[in-house]
Amino acid sequence: MITTVLASFAGAAKMSDGDMASVMGFSGFGKKARTFDLDAIFEQTRRTAIERSQHVLGTFINNHDLFLLCLTLSFSFLFRKQESNSSSDSDSDSDSDSEIIGPPVPRQHTTQEDDDDDLVGPPLPPGYTGSNAHSDDDDDDDQENPVKKIPDTHEITLQHGTKTVSALGLDPSGARLVTGGYDYDVRFWDFAGMDQALQAFRSLQPCECHQIKSLQYSITGDVLLVVSGNAQAKVLDRDGFNVMECVKGDQYIVDMANTKGHTAMLNCGCWHPKIKEEFMTCSNDGTVRTWDLNSEKKHKSVFKPRSFQGKKVIPTCCTYSRDGKLIAAGCQDGTIQIWDRNLSVHTKFHCRQAHTPGSETSCLSFSYDGMTLASRGGDDTLKTWDIRNFRKPVNVATGLTNYFSMTDCCFSPDDKLLVTGTSVKKDEGNGKLVFFDRASFQRVYEIEVTNASVVRCLWHPKLNQIMVGTSNGLAKVYYDPVKSHRGAKLCVVKSQRKEKQAETLTQDYIITPHALPMFREARQRSTRKQLEKDRLDPKKSHKPEPPVSGPGRGGRVAAHGGTLSSFIVKNIALDKTDDSNPREAILRHAKDASENPYWVAPAYTQTQPEPVFAEESEEDEEADKEPEWKKRKI
Repeated sequence: MITTVLASFAGAAKMSDGDMASVMGFSGFGKKARTFDLDAIFEQTRRTAIERSQHVLGTFINNHDLFLLCLTLSFSFLFRKQESNSSSDSDSDSDSDSEIIGPPVPRQHTTQEDDDDDLVGPPLPPGYTGSNAHSDDDDDDDQENPVKKIPDTHEITLQHGTKTVSALGLDPSGARLVTGGYDYDVRFWDFAGMDQALQAFRSLQPCECHQIKSLQYSITGDVLLVVSGNAQAKVLDRDGFNVMECVKGDQYIVDMANTKGHTAMLNCGCWHPKIKEEFMTCSNDGTVRTWDLNSEKKHKSVFKPRSFQGKKVIPTCCTYSRDGKLIAAGCQDGTIQIWDRNLSVHTKFHCRQAHTPGSETSCLSFSYDGMTLASRGGDDTLKTWDIRNFRKPVNVATGLTNYFSMTDCCFSPDDKLLVTGTSVKKDEGNGKLVFFDRASFQRVYEIEVTNASVVRCLWHPKLNQIMVGTSNGLAKVYYDPVKSHRGAKLCVVKSQRKEKQAETLTQDYIITPHALPMFREARQRSTRKQLEKDRLDPKKSHKPEPPVSGPGRGGRVAAHGGTLSSFIVKNIALDKTDDSNPREAILRHAKDASENPYWVAPAYTQTQPEPVFAEESEEDEEADKEPEWKKRKI
């Protein structure tokens, strides 16, 4: 049975589709399936791959030929230069030229000398007149000429007040400027927060009625040292709040080293350049004291300047060296005395004829390399000193008028220039900012600031901007848009804010959209109309009465205290009659008292005796006629 079935299947397999359809009784099996010739597909794929490989290989060969061509030209150029350098005559040059493979070198480059031999790379194209040499020369000129680095193309003016700006301070980052003056005010200026209106964001009087002598931020910029005309220096934070106040010394102690603080007016002060908690002050009591920010009850150390005879002299300015190891002070007798910070007894350097005796040395400033000290004297001179040879000045500049005891001098950030200001009398010229070359000490540049004296000057190394304080209450900032950074450039680009008219609601208005009509408030259309109505109301537009000065008038009493008597005096009517003559004031009521006695006389009518007056006798008349020497002495 199984054999018969298998044989039938085998026979059916040998039959074609047509035969199978005729046997089974239907026309066909439906749509004929698609057949594929695998050999043809493989052959077509192989041909396509060969064609693509040939195309890629051809592109690679072309690029490779171009690369080989460039490489050949470069090697030929280098080979030709080597042959031309090694050859000594024209014949050998011609032989080497004949062996060169590739295009000839441009004609203009065959005449160049050793400068071109140092060049590395392919030659410059013909006709190229580059500015490499010129730009290098300009850079060298800028480096050799420090005058071109002075940022004076633009300036802004900050109005401190009307009196002399005697102190300037700028924090190390250059974000905040502080000014102080003879008007006792200290103003804070924030460059990032200001606009073109250039208004200070805070003004205060930290020392009441004392002129500000010096202002300086610490090396971290978080606190500010304020030195004024009193005997106590103050330390404020960045926002002007008090952090520390130095203690005042005992003025009845002869030895100033035995008292805890200064006993006379301060002249100058500065922070230590390395230690953020230490600062220094000098005073008219003849001492220079160092202080610690964490201990305000007593000074840290005392330095006592002495004259040639060993007498006390007054230091007018003081400063630290750049490394903080030296302390320098300029004195009224014209000397400059320098101590080691750790040895306060004897001076390390002492120049006795630095400036004219009796003139106040207004400023001492160390250079950034620490080798040079600049001194600005009250004798109209500016001198530089070498610390290693402190006996005589290295350079001297004269004719620099100085009327102030705090006229500044400072070095440029690159240590090549020295800057100071000049003083002028009122309406007799313009104050100038004078620049000297440190090496030759020639007056290389000057800036006419204003028609007043230039007192303070500060050249910030990070901003590359110059701050100037003048005697007419102005603080100017000089900058260059290209050479300077931040600082004044931040505020000049901000447009001035428009002042908005203060429109305030006369009463609070509560919006209740779903309230019933009887509880709904009328909506206010505009505050301007309401303000106009309030102006017509006499009660709302009543001007407050100013305070009364003097004894009082119109039923109003002037200043009064909180006692009961002052309250009674304020609330009762005061009699303003004139009681300048007390006898007339008493006799004014005598007639009324005699005619209509009411208080005293009725009570004593029965017991009061009648007055009996003594009668004048002849003896009294004769005694009056006697001479003075006979009269009885009482």
